[in-house]
Amino acid sequence: MALKQYLQFKLSQKLSPQQIQLMKLIQLPTQAFEQRIKQELEENPALDTGKETSDEDKYDDEFDNSADEYDDNETINTDDINIDEYLSDDDVPEYRTQANNYSADDEEKSVPYAAGTSFTQHLRNQLNTFRLDEEEYEIAEFLVGSVDESGYIRRLISDILDDLAFTQNVFTTEEKIEQVLHVVHQLDPAGVGARNLQECLSIQLHRKEKTPDVELAIDIIDKAFDQFTKKHYQKLLQKFDITEVQLRDAIEEIERLNPKPGGSYAGNNRMVEHVVPDFAIKIVDGELELTLNGRNAPELHVSREYSNMMKGYKASKDKSRSQKDAVMFIKQKLDAAKWFIEAIKQRQQTLFVTMSAIMQYQKEYFLTGDERKLKPMILKDIADEINMDVSTVSRVANSKYVDTPYGTKLIKEFFSESMTNDQGEEVSTREIKKILETVIEDEDKKKPLTDEKLATILKEKGYPIARRTVAKYREQLDIPVARLRKKI
Repeated sequence: MALKQYLQFKLSQKLSPQQIQLMKLIQLPTQAFEQRIKQELEENPALDTGKETSDEDKYDDEFDNSADEYDDNETINTDDINIDEYLSDDDVPEYRTQANNYSADDEEKSVPYAAGTSFTQHLRNQLNTFRLDEEEYEIAEFLVGSVDESGYIRRLISDILDDLAFTQNVFTTEEKIEQVLHVVHQLDPAGVGARNLQECLSIQLHRKEKTPDVELAIDIIDKAFDQFTKKHYQKLLQKFDITEVQLRDAIEEIERLNPKPGGSYAGNNRMVEHVVPDFAIKIVDGELELTLNGRNAPELHVSREYSNMMKGYKASKDKSRSQKDAVMFIKQKLDAAKWFIEAIKQRQQTLFVTMSAIMQYQKEYFLTGDERKLKPMILKDIADEINMDVSTVSRVANSKYVDTPYGTKLIKEFFSESMTNDQGEEVSTREIKKILETVIEDEDKKKPLTDEKLATILKEKGYPIARRTVAKYREQLDIPVARLRKKI
């Protein structure tokens, strides 16, 4: 097969490393952005914070020592490196002209976390209060280790029996495991070690002081759990021959129980994640004022030591190989530092411009806090407004929060689809969901509204939507069906 050569012209777009770096920075929320800055400061010695460094001669000494490795008489052509690009004619560096309005108290300090007791260890410590032989203690310890974060043991007794034999070399019977499991059920918090919700509620009720309401609640959970979960109250009234008042009191006792006992353990080892708003919107004299979180605008500059090294290289007459290698390394690090600083500035501008456009688009909502004032808004609306790509707007809205007078909100919650009402106006689906939520809150809980009736009410209010659409919105709002909303 003969080889052939030919020319082919084609158009292609490729992102530069700087553009890729900018896109990655834009999509980071504040806390992740701070971690990225710390990583860059550690990896690039030419990048420095706004604080002065005390050891100014550190890099000069290293520079001079490295020059002895090569022959000083050997000269190398360095015309391809423009040293002036990395030196400033101004004696006062740029970062000196920037104001720092933050006090020492505003500096972020690392918060140490106390080494608390884990939930599993908390349960193991309680086993020491029971009289158990060696085999029973090993079984109990294994059962405690099988408890998940919610406080349940979601495994079959037969599976636990096999695991005890293969992993712990403990050969026992299912009856013995059931016996030890009753001991685990006596641990705190009440309900821990249950295998299902029915057993969890039953354990908690049996630990309470016996009153007529509690005893009736125990009978309901133990003997009619299926009817209770499906809210077949009429069947419960007939089954136990009780009045509606007695049933209501028993249900109130059940509603006070904790369906996830493991969640009530307040161990010190739990790390609480705090949401750090990337923006803040305030109402000043009837107008909206947008500010960017100051932690998104760090004070970074190119290291003074590296600039001095470049000056020393330019001033030297004979340039050795070691100096050439050093200046190439410095050039690489200075370029990376300048690109990173420029990317941060572009990130700040992109975040502010995008959020400003969102704020103006949803101005009525931010002034009133009424979700019914939210306009239909998609990513393309904002992208067209600020002349940027849809992907850029998506990166800004992703995982970022804004502090408003009505609470901290996720930015992407302001985006919603639109539909046309009976007057031909486009309204946000968020507005319809809010009205649907209000209608369900005001309904008669003894006779909750079905999806068909909800669709009729919304149609009367000017929102002609189908029953299946009502069901979809209701599920998105985590609202159960009418039968499960029924109260006695």
